[in-house]
Amino acid sequence: MQGLGAVVLAAGQGKRMRSDTPKVLHRAAGAPLVCHVLDAVKEAGITETIVVIGQGSEVVRAALGPDYTYALQEEQLGTGDAVKKSLPHLSADCQEVLVVCGDTPLLKPETLAALVRVRRETGAAAAVLTSIFDDPQGYGRVLRNEDNMVEAIVEDRDAAEDQKLVQEINTGTYIFTRKALEATICRLQPDNKQGEYYLTDCIHLLREAGSPVTAVIAPAGETEGINTRVQLAAAERILRERECLRLMEDGVTICDPSTTYIDKGVQVGQDTVIYPFTFLEGKTRVGKGCVIGPGTRLSSAILEEGVFVQYSVVVESTIGKGCQIGPFAYLRPGNVLSDQVKIGDFVELKKTTVGLGSKIPHLSYIGDTTVGAHVNIGAGTITCNYDGVKKYQTTIDDGAFIGSNANLVAPVSVGKDAVIGAGSTITKDVLPESLAIERAKQTVIPNWMQKKKEKGEQEK
Repeated sequence: MQGLGAVVLAAGQGKRMRSDTPKVLHRAAGAPLVCHVLDAVKEAGITETIVVIGQGSEVVRAALGPDYTYALQEEQLGTGDAVKKSLPHLSADCQEVLVVCGDTPLLKPETLAALVRVRRETGAAAAVLTSIFDDPQGYGRVLRNEDNMVEAIVEDRDAAEDQKLVQEINTGTYIFTRKALEATICRLQPDNKQGEYYLTDCIHLLREAGSPVTAVIAPAGETEGINTRVQLAAAERILRERECLRLMEDGVTICDPSTTYIDKGVQVGQDTVIYPFTFLEGKTRVGKGCVIGPGTRLSSAILEEGVFVQYSVVVESTIGKGCQIGPFAYLRPGNVLSDQVKIGDFVELKKTTVGLGSKIPHLSYIGDTTVGAHVNIGAGTITCNYDGVKKYQTTIDDGAFIGSNANLVAPVSVGKDAVIGAGSTITKDVLPESLAIERAKQTVIPNWMQKKKEKGEQEK
């Protein structure tokens, strides 16, 4: 939106969160609260954003990165003071200012766009986003005049008894013309019980000057701020419900949305089925026609089409088309699986590349390894990649067969179509098409149990 800037208030500590982490950095649906607000602002079409920081300013700045302009509020002197600190950072082209609290993650971009549109259509000096609360205790009350325009906003602690009966509350989101904001914010006084500069007093000053102020009512479930861990959990539930709804509308089957946990921005292709107790986190991307879960966690994982994963954890790994993972597999960061790979039960992979059609069916640890195409790795196989000081690489070439309970002591290579005998500990490279066996000679002692029993009876 041309000529429109946004000020996001993210300077508060959030004492009721009882945390060393700044309130706006507490996470819901995989992202800090303030990031949900910033995304809504951006999706509403606003490209110029000032973030006001204060408590934990360096932590907030580091979390959000260099894409925003920051204004510092060193002392917590109220919302009016915070917005005043932001004004010098706005560009000369900015003629309207949207003010949003950084702890309102449920706000939708279309609601912000509606607030802007109504102010422009009415020609008001400002517009306030409001909600109707059954229990408005603790919120500023919106007082309207006979023309149904906003007359004033009175904070709960400063409200008279009859004013406290008003159920329309101020959500802390506003839009001002820049001219109206600059003309009033310099006149704010801390004439209240908290000794703070209230941005809400700008509304009173505008009305004193005869300037109209309008309001837009938004659903209560969209405008609540987050002040406690209980409210954080409630917001988390709503945000995850939205993500499930978004994916279902895009053609994804989610068997039970109430037990499916999907972070904001996760991508899932059509005709994928997601079973209960599944977590899709971070930058996860899932292709078409996959089956995920039950009991699965994907964290910043990339899955191509037709992948099947159940009761498993996949972290920062790439899975090719038609792969089967699990049950009870653990893919740590750095794995790349080609198409049609099978990773079975109780298999752990770490920084491993697996070629086309290879199988690691069960009970193995494969780390820092390159596995070629059509390799079979038997149960209980371990790549011994760590000597206590350094990590080393193992290479298993195409078509190799690794027998059960084999130990491959890195650095070591197994050649193309080579075979490793079961129970072998391999410490030297194995040539292509060769058989490597390393095990002690089997010894059989006849009648050993009978002799043991006789010896026991003699000792009695």
